[in-house]
Amino acid sequence: MKNNQKKKESDLRYLQLLSQTFPTIADASTEIINLQAILNLPKGTEHFLADLHGEYKSFQHVLRNASGNIKRKVNDIFGNEMRETEKKELCTLIYYPKEKLELVKAHETDMNDWYHITIHQLVKVCRDVSSKYTRSKVRKNLPTDFSYIIQELLHERTDDVDKAAYVNGIIQTIISTGRADDFIIAIADVIQRLIIDLLHVLGDIYDRGPGAHLILDLLSRYKHWDLQWGNHDMLWMGACAGNPVCICNVIRLSLRYANLSTLEEGYGINLIPLATFAMEHYADDPCTAFMPKTSGGSSDINDEKTKRLTAQMHKAIAVIQFKVEAQIIKRHPEWKMDDRMLLDCVDYNNGTCRIDGVDYKMITCNFPTIDPKNPSALTAEEEQLVDRLCHSFTINEKLHRHIRLMLSHGSMFTVVNGNLLFHSSIPLNEDGTLKDVEVYGQKYKGKELLTRTDQVVRAAFQRGEDPDFHQYAIDYLMYLWCGPDSTLFDKSKMATFERYFLEDKATHKELKGVYFRMRDDEATCDMILDAFGVEGKNRHIINGHVPVHAGSGENPIKANGKLMVIDGGFSQAYHKETGIAGYTLVYHSRGFQLVQHEPFLSTEDAILRGSDIKSTTQIVEMSTHRMRVADTDIGRELKAQVEDLQLLLRAYRNGDIKEKR
Repeated sequence: MKNNQKKKESDLRYLQLLSQTFPTIADASTEIINLQAILNLPKGTEHFLADLHGEYKSFQHVLRNASGNIKRKVNDIFGNEMRETEKKELCTLIYYPKEKLELVKAHETDMNDWYHITIHQLVKVCRDVSSKYTRSKVRKNLPTDFSYIIQELLHERTDDVDKAAYVNGIIQTIISTGRADDFIIAIADVIQRLIIDLLHVLGDIYDRGPGAHLILDLLSRYKHWDLQWGNHDMLWMGACAGNPVCICNVIRLSLRYANLSTLEEGYGINLIPLATFAMEHYADDPCTAFMPKTSGGSSDINDEKTKRLTAQMHKAIAVIQFKVEAQIIKRHPEWKMDDRMLLDCVDYNNGTCRIDGVDYKMITCNFPTIDPKNPSALTAEEEQLVDRLCHSFTINEKLHRHIRLMLSHGSMFTVVNGNLLFHSSIPLNEDGTLKDVEVYGQKYKGKELLTRTDQVVRAAFQRGEDPDFHQYAIDYLMYLWCGPDSTLFDKSKMATFERYFLEDKATHKELKGVYFRMRDDEATCDMILDAFGVEGKNRHIINGHVPVHAGSGENPIKANGKLMVIDGGFSQAYHKETGIAGYTLVYHSRGFQLVQHEPFLSTEDAILRGSDIKSTTQIVEMSTHRMRVADTDIGRELKAQVEDLQLLLRAYRNGDIKEKR
């Protein structure tokens, strides 16, 4: 009885708080009507992308065309009313309004007529894409200058004889006052905003391509998005937090792929001290294994002299990386990564490296900065260089701003609308059960492991009460990059040393974790979904991380549709390997569609010739009924709010709470 009384009092206190927002029966009733109406709207479209790898132009175009969703809408709306060339022109105008307008003006003889027809077409498209949202939500996405005008045009129709003159009058006035260009740019932006309700980025914004910083600048202006951190993101997060291994890896990868734009132009990181050091110590070294890969199309290197300097810098930072890796590995014997301290395994006289009892011939044994008696010790110059680089990364305001953005929007995993999103893997035992992984002295598995990992990542950027935990968190960012049981890596080893220095390619092999061998098994996927509390008949795991070799016939849809892998390779460095330029996934009110992209030529080509990303759409799963907001996670929250408001109504009518008129 006492417990019931306490609960009743607690409920009443909650309803009294709720009554401050809805002080009358009329207010509460109006909100119930509003929420019930929202529940019956079509589900908003979700857009899934993964492994962007700095390919800003491709990413920007996929966002602008919503993986072909805008083209599909234009085809649905205009059908046979417009020629294919006209529809293509309209789509290009929506994607790149400012640039396309300049081209139109150069050849169009009657701009007044063109404006009139085009604005009507744009309004029609905007009306269609906004139809699944409340007027309030649409209003929040409208530009201030044209908010009232767009609202009027969206809610009035030219097929209404009484309103046709009114609508035409608005459009003619927009043109006559010289605001047509601004209006077209504004309404194209609204269409792009409303075509996608929620954007999911499944990790790896950074590395390989030249524009990761530009992608993050773009995302900072985007309203509704989330991020599931990838291993390459974690590398840059670790660099920002001051982890020397992460800093060396970031620089090494930039040099390896001949891509210094993000480092030097994006964040202003000064690499001159590294260049000076490399020229001094590796002047006579051909550094053959360290020549940059320039076939990806995003090279910052144009001549042999620069290529040679890049190779010297590449080797210099790689050697420093192996040294500082060994130092952190020694601090954490629980990681069981002693096999990665390969500088200790080199016979510097005979030019061999002993791995698992076997001596392998080295490609080169020229290590001018290594003391064979203490291989992982930094020289005084290396120590000074590492300190300078750490300082450059840890005080970099723009990098910190981008990492804060990734922390606020990101996490290790997300469960949304029956879908479990994470970048790479869930560590599993050989028998397929969830694997225990030690984190700061305790063991975790499955959801608890990813939750704890998320906490550790955030602790690296917060100085809490325990300085030891803070240092552990910074160190752990390296483990997440290359640790065998890392949920972002999950391989036997990262064979960076072997690929650079050992001839025998058998040593280069990295064995993937059990998850990658069992992810095509439906029962395994169901077990993981159960462990994360994902419910519903149509539930899925959605991953990135491992490029899908579509050219070899690999299917991105696995486990009888339970798992979808959407890393088809945005990065140009992967195109030859995968045969395509990436997958994106669209989840709208009628189901899932997987879009397979061919390489994007250029923004200029898209504007001049109306070329688009050529894509193949595969229907993955269609719903038997059109999904409504009521079928989503937000719908469940709104239903709970309706129940609370109904309790408030009852309290008003029973006299438990007085109306505040």
